[in-house]
Amino acid sequence: MYAEERQQAMAQLVAEHGRLSVNVLAERYDVTTETVRRDLSSLERMGLVRRVHGGAVPSDSLAVIESGLIERDQANTPQKERIARAALELLPPAGSTVLMDAGSTTNRLASLLPRDHRLVVLTHAVPVAARLAGNPQVELHLLPGRVRATTQAAVGADTVAALERLRADVVFLGSNGVTAEHGLSTPDHDEAAVKRAMVHCARQVVALADASKVGVEAPVRFASLDEVDVLVTDTGIDPADQATFAASGMEVRTA
Repeated sequence: MYAEERQQAMAQLVAEHGRLSVNVLAERYDVTTETVRRDLSSLERMGLVRRVHGGAVPSDSLAVIESGLIERDQANTPQKERIARAALELLPPAGSTVLMDAGSTTNRLASLLPRDHRLVVLTHAVPVAARLAGNPQVELHLLPGRVRATTQAAVGADTVAALERLRADVVFLGSNGVTAEHGLSTPDHDEAAVKRAMVHCARQVVALADASKVGVEAPVRFASLDEVDVLVTDTGIDPADQATFAASGMEVRTA
């Protein structure tokens, strides 16, 4: 197979699978990993793929268009359900303060919170608050701010200022993307500012992100890997990514 033919096949394979590692591509095309890296560099220059740590993702994985809450909620539903259930193991002791971010997986976690475990819950997300309003063991606090239609979450200077005055035992965060190079990221600057404030006011930071988010870089970073204590994801995560994340000091749990 000529180099041009191999590169075209690689680009198509990456587009079909969403993410492929250098090792998998080298084995598939019976070439060295160095050859694969050169091929991927060529494809990236042509705008056909985007190189990430250990492999490549489709060029449109650097997402600038933010999908709506309903659309996100319908994607990877089984994985998000498993992640939310696994996150229950990270709940702090009764009487603790929990901060809950906006997102389809954090919404599921809110629905699963036990009704015999007393918690103070702070959130800026209207859907999370709606799910918790009827839980008799939750003392619910809704943060102020302008509610974005896309995420149905409060953002802005008032939200950030409120978070700067708070201290939570644990925060459960959503993320549009997770990579070793760019950390945790989201498309919107206002959302990123709120998430960053959440990270800074929590004793423990737990990110909930299914494997489709790994390898994706949204434009605005709100946390580096070393600022996150635990990533709860699904078994679809690439082992190389899992090892890289763990080497940064972040615990990775798969559900």
